[in-house]
Amino acid sequence: MAYNITYKKSVEKDLSRLGKPEARRILDKIEKELSARADNYPLLKGMFVGLRKLRVGDYRVIFAILEQEVVILRIGHRRDIYKN
Repeated sequence: MAYNITYKKSVEKDLSRLGKPEARRILDKIEKELSARADNYPLLKGMFVGLRKLRVGDYRVIFAILEQEVVILRIGHRRDIYKN
């Protein structure tokens, strides 16, 4: 099942904090893998219950699946992404 990818406005700010090569690598992985099989990625627990994560090296992409749409909520380093 193919999913449409949408980004929350705050993701632009998250990506601006990264270097261009890292940001491009993360966006490429999102477009290739999440659009095809987003439901294969692990569910989160605790205060993030219902959300999922995609690992890209030391970075994490937090997203939600809403019917046929994948909404990217946050992108950040693994040590910081689960705070706040």
